[in-house]
Amino acid sequence: MVYTVITGASSGIGYEAALAFASRGKNLIIVARRKDNLEKLKSEILHINPNLDVVIRTTDLSVTENAYKLYESLRGFQIETWINNAGFGNFATVAEQNLNKIEAMLHLNIESLTILTSLYVRDYANVEGTQLINVSSGGGYTIIANSITYCATKFYVSAFTEGLAHELKLKGAKMQVKVLAPAATETEFAQRSLDIDEFQYEGAVAKFHTSKQMAGFMLDLYDSNKVVGKVDGITYEFELVDPIFNFAVRTTK
Repeated sequence: MVYTVITGASSGIGYEAALAFASRGKNLIIVARRKDNLEKLKSEILHINPNLDVVIRTTDLSVTENAYKLYESLRGFQIETWINNAGFGNFATVAEQNLNKIEAMLHLNIESLTILTSLYVRDYANVEGTQLINVSSGGGYTIIANSITYCATKFYVSAFTEGLAHELKLKGAKMQVKVLAPAATETEFAQRSLDIDEFQYEGAVAKFHTSKQMAGFMLDLYDSNKVVGKVDGITYEFELVDPIFNFAVRTTK
């Protein structure tokens, strides 16, 4: 029995991605902080397909140590696909940003993603049919005013993931590594970024996708041989493309 792991599965893109992969008959390991939301998601998944196995792991990945603990707890499972979706943003100038929040964001968006990616690649790089998908952002390719630190974390995710895709290709590894870069998406992202309880995208954001639409784009990326699945920030069309950042191979004399 093989599994798809999705972090940040308690809401938004992660929640809808779990339902999308369940529709493909994939057994799931769903990871997030909020157990009630994960239990609700599990019920929806089993309604789609009662024959699936759905495993819940509750953890806060903004605590870096928990990334190691999560991975260790899953060593008994055969993991076909790992999706690092957990992350959050922040809207503030650099001088005014809350550094406690920023520290947690760096731990989650960069450190835990890097640890989980590295551990998964160590174990599965040469296993046929495996995939790693890291969720970045349009802000991982464009710097956005009043969101500079968040964009920098997502630039890291994009560059790290694209670089890993190149690295594994050079080694002839069997794993496919991909990066998904959404633009504005109707999730809890704005609430967390602005530190508010509610946010209505309709009327406040000129263009956006629903979480369900983004989950569909994730499946398109999953099915493709491309490394990057990116929403165009102007047209809001989804495109599958080759790596965007330059990659230099070191040579020695």
